Amino acid sequence: MQIEAAVLRAADAPYTIEQLDLADPGPGEILVKVAGAGMCHTDMLGRVPGDLVTKPVVLGHEGSGVVEAVGPGVTGPAVGDHVVMSFDSCGTCDNCRAAKPGACPQMTALNMLAMPLDGTPRATTTGGEPVHTRWFGQSSFASHALGTAHNVVPVSKDVPLEVLGPLGCGVQTGAASVLISLGVRAGDSIAVFGAGAVGLAAVMAARVAGASVIVAVDLHESRLDLARELGATHVLNGADDDIAGQVRAIAGGEGVQFALDSTAVPEVVRAAVASLRTTGVCGLVGVGAAEYRLDANLLLMGRTVKGIIEGDAVPHTFIPRMIELWRRGRFPFDRLVATYPLAQINEAEADTTSGKVVKPVLIP
Repeated sequence: MQIEAAVLRAADAPYTIEQLDLADPGPGEILVKVAGAGMCHTDMLGRVPGDLVTKPVVLGHEGSGVVEAVGPGVTGPAVGDHVVMSFDSCGTCDNCRAAKPGACPQMTALNMLAMPLDGTPRATTTGGEPVHTRWFGQSSFASHALGTAHNVVPVSKDVPLEVLGPLGCGVQTGAASVLISLGVRAGDSIAVFGAGAVGLAAVMAARVAGASVIVAVDLHESRLDLARELGATHVLNGADDDIAGQVRAIAGGEGVQFALDSTAVPEVVRAAVASLRTTGVCGLVGVGAAEYRLDANLLLMGRTVKGIIEGDAVPHTFIPRMIELWRRGRFPFDRLVATYPLAQINEAEADTTSGKVVKPVLIP
C-alpha cells in the first residue's frame, strides 16, 4: 500500500514528506494506521554525525493508532483495535521471560538498526529506493506503520488515541523507572535531573508513589514551573552552584534515597550520584555517548548506580496502568503534549530541541 511518511535522508538534513510503498504485514507483523506519534529524544540519534542510523529512514517510536491488518501467526491484536506501539523484544530470551523485555539481548538489533532482521526492506520510494522503516519496531512518523505482536499494546477505545503514543517510550521510561525499577515508596525522597518528558513523568510517578520529597532539576524555568504543578515539592535551576549540596540540604542533609538522571550529561550524572544518601540508588536513563567519571568513595559508601532501559517495564501491563492512573486524574501526562501536523515535523523538532515544548506529538 502507499503511505505518507517523514523521511530523514541525512543527519544534517530536514525531514521530507514523501510517498512510500509499504509491504503488507508479514508473519508476526501488524499494520497500524497512525493516529499520533510522539517525538522522543532517542529519535535524535538519527542526527548523530556519521550516520549511526542508516539513511534514508523513517523514525518515530511512540506511535498510537488503529490496527488495519495482521500478518500470519498474529494472536492478540485484531483489526479495529486501538493500540499503543512501544519498543520491540524477542519475547523468548531469559530476560523477556523474566518480565524485563527492555534488557532483551536483541534490543539493539530489533530497535536501533531500523531494519528487519532478515535485511529485506519493508518500504520503498515510488522509484524503488529502499527506505528503512523498522525504527523501534514501528517507524511511526508516517500515516501507517508495521509493528509486531510484541510491541503493539491494545488499549481501551474510550481514551484520546492521538495523544497516547508517548506512553510507549518516554513517559513509560520516566514513570516505570520510579515505580518499577527504583521502587519508590511512600515517604521516600527522590531527585529528578532533567525535566523533559521523561523527567516530568518521573515526577508524576513519584507523587503517585507518595514520595515525601520530590526535587526537580532543570535549566528551563517553564519546565520547573510545570514540575511544581505536577508534584515536585522543590525545584532547582541546574545552572546554580552546588546542586548536589542543595539537594542534600533539602533532604535533611543526608541526601535523597533515589536520583534519576535523564540528561546523560557527565557533570549532571556526577551531581545526581553526589546527591544520594548512603545506600541511595541513582538510575540512569539518558542516552549519550560521553564517558562518566564518578567518585569511587561515594560508591564505596553503599551507593548504587544502575542503568535502566524503558523503566524495566512490560509495556502490555504498564501502559494500561498509566492510562488508568490518567483516568483517575493522578497522572496527567497529556499536559506535556503539544500536537503538530506531520508536515510540520521540522518545526516540532526545533521546538523540542529549544525546550519550547516538552513532548511534540505528530498527527498524520
